[in-house]
Formats: sequence, structure tokens, C-alpha cells
Amino acid sequence: MLRFLRIRRLAVIDAVEVEFGPGLNVLTGETGAGKSILVEAVGLLLGGRASADLVRTGEESAVIEALFEHGGEEFLVRREITAQGRSRAYVNGELATATALKQLSTRLIELHGQHEHQTLLDPATHLPLLDAFGCLDTLVESVGRAYDTVTAVRAELIRVRRAVADRDARLDLLQFQWNELTRAALQPGEDEELSAAKRVLSSAERLSRLCAESYALLYEDDPSVLSALAGVWKRISELAAIDPQFQPYIDARDTIKSQLEDLAFFLRQYQEGIEASPARLQQVEDRLALIERLKRKHGPTLADVLARQHALGEELSDLERGDARIDELERQHATLCAAYLAQADALGAARREAATRFARSLERAVFELSLDARVEVRLETARDEEAWTPAGIDRGELYLSTNQGEDLRPLARIASGGELSRLMLAVKTITSSARRQLSDEPAREPGLESPGLIFDEVDAGIGGRVAESIGRKLRALGSQSQVLCITHLPQIAAAADTHFLIEKRVEQGRTRTTVSRLVEDARIEEVSRMLAGSAVTDSVRRSARELLAAGVADIGIVEANAASEAKGEIKTKGESESRKIAKAKAERRTS
Repeated sequence: MLRFLRIRRLAVIDAVEVEFGPGLNVLTGETGAGKSILVEAVGLLLGGRASADLVRTGEESAVIEALFEHGGEEFLVRREITAQGRSRAYVNGELATATALKQLSTRLIELHGQHEHQTLLDPATHLPLLDAFGCLDTLVESVGRAYDTVTAVRAELIRVRRAVADRDARLDLLQFQWNELTRAALQPGEDEELSAAKRVLSSAERLSRLCAESYALLYEDDPSVLSALAGVWKRISELAAIDPQFQPYIDARDTIKSQLEDLAFFLRQYQEGIEASPARLQQVEDRLALIERLKRKHGPTLADVLARQHALGEELSDLERGDARIDELERQHATLCAAYLAQADALGAARREAATRFARSLERAVFELSLDARVEVRLETARDEEAWTPAGIDRGELYLSTNQGEDLRPLARIASGGELSRLMLAVKTITSSARRQLSDEPAREPGLESPGLIFDEVDAGIGGRVAESIGRKLRALGSQSQVLCITHLPQIAAAADTHFLIEKRVEQGRTRTTVSRLVEDARIEEVSRMLAGSAVTDSVRRSARELLAAGVADIGIVEANAASEAKGEIKTKGESESRKIAKAKAERRTS
């Protein structure tokens, strides 16, 4: 449930705060007043794409905050958008990614835009609707995982088959490259070690001279550094006898002497070990030249060359044992395909069981929206592997007939705009009922509840008596979960539990949008405006009062039956109601 929404500096909205209630919340106002901006603000909170264009002109940033309540928990969600297009999101004060917001949104609220009913024209959307109604998420996810596994093994099988098919053409080249690298016997870091050795060999004469001179100064010259230090230490000892501050240096004397003697020994040893060998230098240079050539060919680094050698070995292995590897992958692929088909068949069986309930529930729901229709979900199975999908092997499409005596035809070919709006609302209603019914089962996780619903102008293409039906349906839906609805129809506004008016004003040369909660007389005035435009008379106000009084009619039986049928457990009372509806259909057709 969305309890509180605060928007600052977003588009035409300077500062707005709205406290929503449970049930059906309706937002009305003139076209262009900013109603859809509120819906867009909620969409941004739930991970929608942000852009600098959304920030109010002249401002540095826009901020949207909302307090949601779900399963006994509260979620404070905040989204900031800068004028440079950067965006930050927070959930309960902690930074969150847009992906995290989208994952959270599936628990909190469902947003249905102005033209979402048009998606019904695409048959590809029909199967997901059936899955949502049947609460088949777990089965669909399981099939998706099996599909990913099959796809990965199939890709490897294709790769190995291609490698084997090109074996004769590639084997000689690969073997040549492999032999070349193997003979080189390269070692990690060898190029750096050889470069260091080359520097030493190239400077052998200078190194020998510097070592000899240093050794002589330390040990052989008269006086040498070590012998001269003896006199230094004698004088330091006399100083220490007078002033104890010199004592630490006396204590370090032996260490210093030992280090200098070690240095002298190392210099002599190093000089003796210098190999002034032109042959050895040439050997190092030749080895470096080989490594550089291989790096240019397979590099650019020695690590890349070694990685290429490893890859060549694997490819040669695949080529040499290609047939065995193909047999192994084919067996694995067959096992995984059987597992995928088993899960896909289980999902298909669940879909066929749900399809009948879905069609029956949808017929009932659209009848309550003044649409007398026959509905059928037609499922086809494609078992060829090329036709498999992460959602299984089924293809589903809604077939519809809205005229008595006419054959069922694909929904996309016969439904009008108004019919699409009612069908989408009916689908959302029965799906919400099904999920709510599922959440009441003891086996489900405690605290699970249906997310709220936002409808942006669900009344497209309808009016009159149909609008009253939709108003009742939305109010019924609001008894199950919070519903926010933007509408231009007074019949729907009259059904609201809570009514908000969105207005746009120009103040001090700036356009500002405001939101106010309507009660009593103010609500009558707004419904009157929706009925008659600017020509509001006392007669129109009386009509508005009557409409508001009729908007709170009892809709409990209709919703209870929708929930029961969604679960497939039509009780005696539900059966009685179904017979009433069937009778009403027959009477309507006769008249």
C-alpha cells in the first residue's frame, strides 16, 4: 500500500504531498493538469528511467519520496534526479540500484499505463497473463532454468561440431603453432628476467671496474675505509666516555663493521662471477628476439602468448578427441532436453487446467463490465527444439466473441478500444483475486499480500453505463488491494473511497500543479464539473449527489465469486451467482 507521496521540483510540480488511503483512490482534473506526472513519479520510485528533462526548469534537482506499507513492514523509498541527468535512489535510507528498486516494486505496486491495454493486441502477451492468473511463477522459473542449461550445452555442442568439421583444414595450422610455442618452452616472466640479464652482460666491463674500485676503497687501499673507521671508533669511544649520547653509536659499531665487511665480500664475489661472454650475450639477445616475435604474433604480452598456447592445446584436444567429445555432449544434451520437456509438460498441464478457469473468470468479469462475451484460451504445443523458449513449449492466444452466434476469433482482430480497456481491467481483477486467494493458503509465506495497483486512464474509449460497471469493478478491486486510478469519467470518480483533485495554476509567471483531497461539497463540485464541464447548475449538482450515492453500492458478492472462481472452488453461493449472470445474459440477448 502506498501511504504517502511527496514530489518536489518534478516537471510542472513544485511541491506536492499526497496521503493516500486504502481502497479505491481516484485522481481527477483537467487534461494537462499533471495527473500522469504523479504516476510517472511512482514509476521513477520503482526503478523507472530518469532523465534531466524531468527536473523542473531552473532547478538543480527533483526529489520523489514515498512511504509504502507491505506485509507489516514500512519502506521509505527516495529518488533524486539532478539537472545533469544523474540519479540516486535510497530504500530506508540506504543507497539502492535501479535494479533493486524494480525487484522491490513487484512486491509493492503494479503500474498500468494509459495504453497498456493495447498490449492485448499482441498474442505474445496472452500466455504471461494466463501464467499470472494461475500463479505459475515457480513452474515458469523452473522451465527457464532448464532452458538456460539446455542452451548452454547446445552452444558447446555446436562449437565442438564446427571445430571437428573444420578439423582437416585447421589441424595443420594449429599443430604448427602449438609446436612452435611448445619448442619455445616459454616461462612466465622470462622476458623480464632476460632483459635484466642482457643489461648485466652488456655492462660486464663497467660492472667489474666498479666492483674492483669499491672493494679497494673498502678493504685494500692504504688507508682503506675499514681501517680508517678504526680511528673513528676510537675517538667516538672517548666521546662516549665523556657524554653518554654517543653510546648508541658505539653499540652499533659491530653491526656497521659487519655490514661493510659483507659488502666488501659481496663486491669481490660478484666481480669474480661476472661473465664477460659475448656468446652468452648473443644467446640472451636471440632468446629475447624469439620471445618478442612470438609476442607480436600471439601477444601483445608474454602472458597472452602463454594463454594462446593453452587455448591451442585445448582446441587440438577437441579436434583429436572431437568425436568422443561430441558423443559426450550429445548424451548430456539429450538428458537435459528430456528434463526440460518434462518440466515444460508439467507447466503446460498446469496452463491447460488454469485456461478453463481463466476463460470462465474472464467471461464473468467482463459481463460485470457490461461486455457479454465468450472467451477461450487456445493453447498449442511446439515440441521441436527450435521452437522452445524460456517460458516453455506452449503458444497461447485469447479468442473472443462479443456477438451472439458469431464464431470465436483472435482477440487482436475483433476487440475495439473500449473492449480492450475492459478486458485488461477484468484480467487485472481476476489475477489479483487469484493471487490474493493463493496468499490465504497456509502453505504460503506469512504476510504475503497483493501489491497495489495504479491505473492511468483505464477508461479509454468507454462511457455511460459501461463506466458505471468499471467504477464498481475498480471499487471491488480496491477491497482486495489499494487501487489508484486516474480518470476523466464521473461514474468512476463517484465509486472512489478517496478522491483527489489535480489542478494546474499559473502563479508569478510559473506553472504549478497542486493536489487536494476532496470531501463532501468539494467532491460534489468536481463530479459536477466532470458531468457538465463549466456549466454546473443545481440540477447537475443533484445528479452528482445521486451518482456519488450510487457509487458506494455493495459489490461484495461479485468480488467473492471472482476470488472463488480464480481458485477453482466455486461454492454454492458462487454457483447461484453464476446462474444469475447466465440468466441475465439470456435476458439481455432476448431483449
